[in-house]
Amino acid sequence: MTATTYPQGATALLCIDPYNDFLAEGGKMWSALSEVATSVGLHDNLARIRATARGAGLPIFILPHHRHEATDFAGWAHLTPSQAAAHEYQLFAEGSWGGEWYDGFGPDEGDIIVKEHWGASSFANTDLDVQLRQRGITHVIFIGLIANTCVETSARQAAELGYHVTLVRDATAAMSAEAMHAAHEINGPTYAHAILTTAEVMAQLGTQDAA
Repeated sequence: MTATTYPQGATALLCIDPYNDFLAEGGKMWSALSEVATSVGLHDNLARIRATARGAGLPIFILPHHRHEATDFAGWAHLTPSQAAAHEYQLFAEGSWGGEWYDGFGPDEGDIIVKEHWGASSFANTDLDVQLRQRGITHVIFIGLIANTCVETSARQAAELGYHVTLVRDATAAMSAEAMHAAHEINGPTYAHAILTTAEVMAQLGTQDAA
């Protein structure tokens, strides 16, 4: 991969699913994610990269998963395994603590909250593509959860739509080291334009001039 630059005014940070159920102790998925999340310093890296992006003037987009209700999927013919499991556990349940933003990682003033996605892609049946294009965004940096599901699917579709895609190795997590390896060492190099660490992205955002 060639050296990456991030054009001022055309780059955005995209944060997927910053919910309590993923990020907080006591969240429904935290026990499954905690080992990998802790090993990569997930919370610190999310905070650092968000602060750097904000300081660099990048718009921050929040890409939330659908918040489940008991009547969801009634009559649906083809739920994915992930949708069925999320529905069974009422992941990010509407009105629940688990479906609230994790403290410090939800939207701040000026951030753009995209319509909730029902599957793994933050583009499918949402306004993400039009929100990005209307703001002149060409380069997207993905952070959040989960590396090999919603992050990968959303980032793949971004590449298919013609965006320059960056994955951040240690600003995401998965339920196993093997899943992280697949996301960044096997699958990521087939579509992502850059696969960097938080420190590498921060250095680029902090030192480069508008390109």
